[in-house]
Amino acid sequence: MSKIIPQILGKTINSLGLILPKLAAKYAVKLFSTPQKGKITEDQTAFLNTAIKDSVTYNDITIQTYLWGGSKDTILLVHGWESNTFRWKDLIELLQQEDYNIVAIDAPAHGNSSNKIFNAPLYSECIHEVVKTYKPKIIIGHSIGATASIIAQENHDLPSVEKNVLLGAPSNLAISVKNYANFMGLNNRVRKAIDAYYLKHFNHLPSHYCAENFYKNNHTAGIIIHDKQDKIISYREALDIKKHYKNAELIKTRGLGHRLKSDAVYQHILEFLKA
Repeated sequence: MSKIIPQILGKTINSLGLILPKLAAKYAVKLFSTPQKGKITEDQTAFLNTAIKDSVTYNDITIQTYLWGGSKDTILLVHGWESNTFRWKDLIELLQQEDYNIVAIDAPAHGNSSNKIFNAPLYSECIHEVVKTYKPKIIIGHSIGATASIIAQENHDLPSVEKNVLLGAPSNLAISVKNYANFMGLNNRVRKAIDAYYLKHFNHLPSHYCAENFYKNNHTAGIIIHDKQDKIISYREALDIKKHYKNAELIKTRGLGHRLKSDAVYQHILEFLKA
């Protein structure tokens, strides 16, 4: 999205907020929750076709699942915003060499899963359904996928999960909403209306979805991998997660950005899985 388009949309939402703040908030949240990327491309299909494909349903949403069978522990791979299962290709191939049983999913409104809207609470409920079905021992999540998996563990009894790998995970939904509002140039009237919208539709303000609330009761073993130069999710958010996730180790990288795709990261993951 070019810089001028968010400015135009932000001014439009601000103008609407002067007359109909609730409608302005609804439109702003919908825009925030509608991915523009993440569908399967033609060049990704060949690799994804090597998996056994199935699906899990949450309400009226069909979640696409992919299975690469193995004899070792079951690992669930959970991608982030505007992505899909293909983002795990290199890691999947390494895990296959170690004979792990691998399950990956496409998030709502991503990949081959259904729905048009995506948000962390919704993703967490879908992850809950997948965990009930496949009973993974380990969850590896990237970005908001990592956070949604932790929310699922806090809100539901997921006894099969013993380890978590968090890659570039955000610590607080309120920070993401604030960054979006700043990017769009939304005024305080609309920002307050957005908070009211979340409270009405999710029963919580965005600030409820924070590390303090969702890690303090998590006793699984974990590693938090985050890049110092991540321009999407600040390294400070990794420090916040570490503060509240007592049984986790924080691993710092440099120069990998938010995607964290590197042999060094994969080696950290493999070592953690074998520990």
